[in-house]
Amino acid sequence: MGKNEENKPKQYGVRTDLAVEARDMYVEKEKPAEEVPGVTVKDDTYNNVKVSHIEISEQGEKSLNKKPGSYITIFADGVKKQDTKMQSNAAKVLATQIVKMMRKNKIEQGSKGLIVGLGNWNVTPDALGPMTVEKVMVTNHLFELNFENVASGYRPVAALSPGVMGVTGMETSDIILSIIEKFKPDFVIVIDALASRSIERINETIQITDTGIHPGSGVGNKRKELSRETLGIPVIAVGVPTVVDAVTIASDTLDYLLKHMGRELKEKDTPRSSLIPSSMSIKHENLTNEDLPDEENRSKFLGLVGNLSDQEKRSLLEEVLSPTGKNLIVTPKEIDGYMVDMAHLIAQGINAALHEKVIVEEGAQYTR
Repeated sequence: MGKNEENKPKQYGVRTDLAVEARDMYVEKEKPAEEVPGVTVKDDTYNNVKVSHIEISEQGEKSLNKKPGSYITIFADGVKKQDTKMQSNAAKVLATQIVKMMRKNKIEQGSKGLIVGLGNWNVTPDALGPMTVEKVMVTNHLFELNFENVASGYRPVAALSPGVMGVTGMETSDIILSIIEKFKPDFVIVIDALASRSIERINETIQITDTGIHPGSGVGNKRKELSRETLGIPVIAVGVPTVVDAVTIASDTLDYLLKHMGRELKEKDTPRSSLIPSSMSIKHENLTNEDLPDEENRSKFLGLVGNLSDQEKRSLLEEVLSPTGKNLIVTPKEIDGYMVDMAHLIAQGINAALHEKVIVEEGAQYTR
């Protein structure tokens, strides 16, 4: 091993469950998005809600380290903005995308469904699954006990929250599989909290995929997979990132700082002599990589750290924080309200997708 290889920092394993972020990471390191081998991307907007469709082939699996299949990402920032109209729009889009995913997996209109809410009720950022299940419309008992009085436009649906291994002492996949053997559903929809590599996507991104899910993977506690391969029936996973690690927060903060200073330099005739903003009235929203200052100014602002690549910066921060136990898993202080709203949004979307008679109410009241 040469001297340069010996001193080369180890690669930081970025915590992310989102395919759209895995694609972004590959693009940052390798080549333009349209050239990622085995990966096709299509971006659309429905009801003023941005949606990204990613198809990953077996070749793409090697590039992104994501299972082959379909990944749909809905950017639902109405939860953070506490905008009920935007949340209702996102719920409608979610319903539409779930229906498309069901058709792709040949799930028929009257088939029986099982909704599974993964996570721990006692840990707020991990309670998305159980909170959503509580709001899902369950109808299976009506079909079994009073079938003749069930109106058309509904299907049999059951739901459960199996808990986590630390509480039950059993693998979540084993619990679900045993229920499937008895209940015999035609498909499963799994809801879980995810992890992100970007603070911007926390509580405002919804991912739908037909590739299944690994409970606990986002926080390094990966359990047995829940997928068509392990359960024997189609599995649609719906997830929302609710946590990031301290490395991500520190790295994103450095990026925001550089972009902020870069835009200020462009907005003023002469460079500032101080890093302290001279006018607090200047609002820098929607900062992009185009706002980054040149290498000379990045070095001026942050020294050697200023010109590190994203991967090098994260590796350095991980090297500093992890040995001392400081690379914490973090969630926003407003997480309680976010979880209530997001659980309501996802439940509305699932209900409308599974039952033709159910519609998403315009501007529905999201209580906190």
